[in-house]
Amino acid sequence: MYRDVQDLTAPTPESQRIAHLEGELAALQARLETAESTVERLRRAYTQALEQLQLLRRRMFVAKAERPERQADQLAFDAMFAQVQRLEKELEAEERKGDDDRKRRGTRTSKPTGRRDLREADLPEVRVEIDDPALEGHAERIGFEESSRLGYERGGMRRIIVARVVYKVAPVQAPVAEAAEGAVAEAADVAVSSPGAPAADGAVPSASSREGSDAAPQIVTAPLPRELFRRGLLAPSMIAHVLAAKYMMGVPFYRLEQKFELEGVPLDRGTMCRYAEDAGATLGAIVEAARVDAMQSAFCLSTDATGVSLQPGPVDERGPRACRKGHFFVVLADRDHVFFEYQSKHTSEVVCSMFKGFTGYIQADAHAIYDALFDGRSPRGKPPDPDQGPPPIEVGCWSHCRRNFWEAAVCKHPLGVQGLRHIDVIFAAEARLKDLAPAQRTLHRGQFVRPLVDTFYDWVRSESVQPRERGLVATALGYTLRQEPPLRRFLDDGRLKMDNNASERALRTIATGRKAWLFFGSDDHASAAANLFSLIASCKLHRLDPERYLAEVIRVMPYWPRARYLELTPRDWARTRARLDPNELALPLGPLTVPPPLPAEQQTPSD
Repeated sequence: MYRDVQDLTAPTPESQRIAHLEGELAALQARLETAESTVERLRRAYTQALEQLQLLRRRMFVAKAERPERQADQLAFDAMFAQVQRLEKELEAEERKGDDDRKRRGTRTSKPTGRRDLREADLPEVRVEIDDPALEGHAERIGFEESSRLGYERGGMRRIIVARVVYKVAPVQAPVAEAAEGAVAEAADVAVSSPGAPAADGAVPSASSREGSDAAPQIVTAPLPRELFRRGLLAPSMIAHVLAAKYMMGVPFYRLEQKFELEGVPLDRGTMCRYAEDAGATLGAIVEAARVDAMQSAFCLSTDATGVSLQPGPVDERGPRACRKGHFFVVLADRDHVFFEYQSKHTSEVVCSMFKGFTGYIQADAHAIYDALFDGRSPRGKPPDPDQGPPPIEVGCWSHCRRNFWEAAVCKHPLGVQGLRHIDVIFAAEARLKDLAPAQRTLHRGQFVRPLVDTFYDWVRSESVQPRERGLVATALGYTLRQEPPLRRFLDDGRLKMDNNASERALRTIATGRKAWLFFGSDDHASAAANLFSLIASCKLHRLDPERYLAEVIRVMPYWPRARYLELTPRDWARTRARLDPNELALPLGPLTVPPPLPAEQQTPSD
């Protein structure tokens, strides 16, 4: 009997197997709970990261449209708009009831029109007297006809009083007055004016003197000098100050409007915007002269591009729309010119049209839009151009090559670090040659830099034959091999540079400014702004004060012959300015004497 009990209590193979399975089940349950807690923690982290991503995307992209779609807000807006309309009708009814009382009191009910009276502003005054050379000393002065402009000097705004001399011309001096009137008419024909500007003022005898007898004296006013913006509110100095603040310092017009209001002279952003567009379009003739000169004589053009936003059109039945995208190209022509060009698209067709006819060196990044230009073929879908000469020669950028290896090195790839070391050695060797003349630099590059480039490419080829997955290292090695001829191009001539950093630095003005003013109003506004960016960047290149340059060029341009606009570019302005009368140029307004053109051998500045 005892033996039977012992047999029942002894562990059997089945019980051992069940116990083992129960132990494994408990372990699996513990691992499952751990895994579920880990998954839950990762899910929470993923949700938080996704929320942050959506928030950043909204700040970066949705905010540019500035019209978020929210049904509740729209309904509230409709109700408020209806209430405003109702109150507006009630207000108009109340105003109509009191019209008779206002008329009896002589109260003005209409909104004041015309240009504001600057005499009400508490500003320092600068007086400019405009006489008539044909009548001065031959006719009696009987007074002045005064008008005002808003000018600017370092330290604040000024009220510029334009005092035109009024003469009483005796009958015996009628031929002199007729000659003066003819000169005014001729000046009005050749004066440069902005689009839509009214006709030029002139020395016009009074109607009463014309209708009277021949013995009656005539009243003649000295003609206004030529101006880029006829009958404008702003003087050239104030226009230049507004343009420099916006396109050099990146201050948007609404902030300038606030600044001027605090200074006691309100100047609305609409006025500044119109002046900026007209000035950019008019001064574009100078930029075009620089561009033509660069295409004909430049050795190497460096170019790059960046995107900008353009304000969408009016809201229609489709609802609010986001900003559309445009592009600013910058072109550096040796050490002569810098000019920006706005293009609505970033395509091969645009690039080929920009550099059409140029056969020198062009330094750019390896973007696909330049392939058709350097291959000498027409953009896709376009017939061949019979006037197109040989294609330009491509020069690569070692900074772009280095950037790929840097990204790989940041992600802890050993080959990225090795590539960086090779390229840094090449840059260090090139830096020691920066002060040499181009011919000597070419010679020393062959002795010291070329062997380092050969060693780097031997290493790249040896690593490229190794099989590896797609990634940052493969991208860096592939870019370097595909761009080998353009990257080696700088070794051929000492005037070529290793990198295209100068173009990227020039684009900083666009990149930093768009953070403040967000977008352009239209394609025309962007094109006008490109001309102003071009002149300001060229002023920096030639160490000129951009604000002073713009003020003086706006003064000089109405008198300058169209065929000689190249003399007004920042590259030639110092020499042109030295030939002008300093007393005439120092005045805020007034006539200017144009010097004769330079001889042919002196027109191109020496290097």
